[in-house]
Amino acid sequence: MRLTTFTDFGLRVLMRMAGEPDRTFTTAELAEEFCISRNHLAKVISALSGGGYLTTRRGGAGGAALAQKPDEIRLGDIVSLLEADQALVECFLPNGNACTLTPRCQLKAKLFHAEAAFIAELNRSTLADCVYHPIKF
Repeated sequence: MRLTTFTDFGLRVLMRMAGEPDRTFTTAELAEEFCISRNHLAKVISALSGGGYLTTRRGGAGGAALAQKPDEIRLGDIVSLLEADQALVECFLPNGNACTLTPRCQLKAKLFHAEAAFIAELNRSTLADCVYHPIKF
């Protein structure tokens, strides 16, 4: 299984924020720190905000901050949110399943259970288990 860069960036943002949970971060400073596109990161932050993991505020004193304590945020839940539009295989798509094996497929159920086990395993850990503290010089 491979996570999208969208999810990768979302996890990085949350790990970084967990290192300073009382601080507000701007999209620009996080994008610069991670050397990634500010526009793409803004979409990630929007998704995390929509999922209830971040609070955001616009303006000069604006930015994003954790909406929950790091030990309350489950990693699998984050991945589920950010990967929600990504089907593991084509036959998991809500519409458009063109696979001719589907009527007698023995693989689909196994993949479904494997994906559920992956998320369950990630949910055994919280964001607090993955806190990132930047090196300051």
